[in-house]
Amino acid sequence: MTDKQLFDESFLKRLEGLSLLYRQAARSPMQGERRSAQRGQSVEFSDFRPYTPGDDFRRIDWNAYARLERLFLKLFVEEVDVPVYLVIDASRSMDWGEPNKLWFSIRLAAALGFIALAGLDRVSASVVGWDAPLIRKRLPPLRGKRSALTLFNFLQLAKNGSVSTNAPNSHTSAPMEFGALAANASQPGPLVLFSDLMDDGWQTGLSRLAGKGFEITLLHVLSPDETDPEFEGDFKLVDAETQAQVEISADFETMQRYRQLLSNWQENWRRFCAARRIHYLPVISSQSLEELLFAALPQQGALR
Repeated sequence: MTDKQLFDESFLKRLEGLSLLYRQAARSPMQGERRSAQRGQSVEFSDFRPYTPGDDFRRIDWNAYARLERLFLKLFVEEVDVPVYLVIDASRSMDWGEPNKLWFSIRLAAALGFIALAGLDRVSASVVGWDAPLIRKRLPPLRGKRSALTLFNFLQLAKNGSVSTNAPNSHTSAPMEFGALAANASQPGPLVLFSDLMDDGWQTGLSRLAGKGFEITLLHVLSPDETDPEFEGDFKLVDAETQAQVEISADFETMQRYRQLLSNWQENWRRFCAARRIHYLPVISSQSLEELLFAALPQQGALR
């Protein structure tokens, strides 16, 4: 996976035509480029500020440039800076499946992060569930399209240094790290979690963040091997997280029961999220990013 490129230039150009949709009003005290719904729908002019690399050139006041030969951006009363948080579960069970769930999540997170950066929101990213002492697990907030490469490089480290390449005892609890992140979170904003939820304890952190006013989207990532396995015969299954083993006979009845349990599990998560106004989206790693970004997620109200 180390030599794979996230996207080509043509795909990034298409992503620039998308924007993230936020159900809640933006509450950030920092001035930015996204209009808050809290104070009405006008776009009353407020002030100028100097242009900085990464700003949307469409907001440049060219009349001011003609007079002063300097670039300025127009600012409006109701525009605020929105913090966007990306959290990737990089535990052992995520670095599995065909197509690989972790690589799928990294590419999807990179695409959503790029869309937010192109919209001049602030984007930060965190990786939970792996031990990499020499590699940072959190990326401070970035802004502007020119920061996209920094975001991409950080996200790819989550695959290149994932826990499956480390010693067997290097496992860390993704839900515990996520819970700590939730406990320390202060400024609410849109948060997207990419996880297969194959570990206990996720609900605590999600409930805490929802209670603090974060607008959460939970992307429940599974592989085709998990949603519709085609096993037949006797197998020994090994838990990727705990290394526990179980022997099964994969007959028709067993596989039918498995699919029903999987459906019940996802339904329980859907109900949990609905009760806390969390956007729950089950996805499969074999889905194309193009279909997700330009069709499925807009239909779900996450993009436009």
